[in-house]
Amino acid sequence: MATDVDRLCQAISDVNYPAGKSDLVQTALRAGADAETVSALNAIPQETYNSETDVLRAAPLESKQAEADRAAQRKLHTKPGLSEQDKDIPAQQIRSELGENRAS
Repeated sequence: MATDVDRLCQAISDVNYPAGKSDLVQTALRAGADAETVSALNAIPQETYNSETDVLRAAPLESKQAEADRAAQRKLHTKPGLSEQDKDIPAQQIRSELGENRAS
C-alpha cells in the first residue's frame, strides 16, 4: 500500500488546493496513477489538504531505510504522531563505549 514521493507527486500534480481526499484520489485516477499510489491516497485521513507537502506527510510512503533500521525505530517509538521515517534512531551505546574495533 506504499508508493514513493515521485509517483505521488506526479499523480497529484494537477490538484487545485485546498483539496479533499476525494479530490486527490479522483485527480490521481485521471492522471493514470498506479494502484499503489491510489491505494496510498485512499489511506490518508479524510480532511482538507492545503498543499502537496500536507499530502506527502499524511500518505504512507516507501522508506529508503534498511529493514533492521526500521525495526529499531519501531522498537524505540517515543514520538507519537510522527511517521516512522521522521523518528530518531539513537546511536548504539556499546559501540560508543567500546569503539569500532573491539577484537584488538
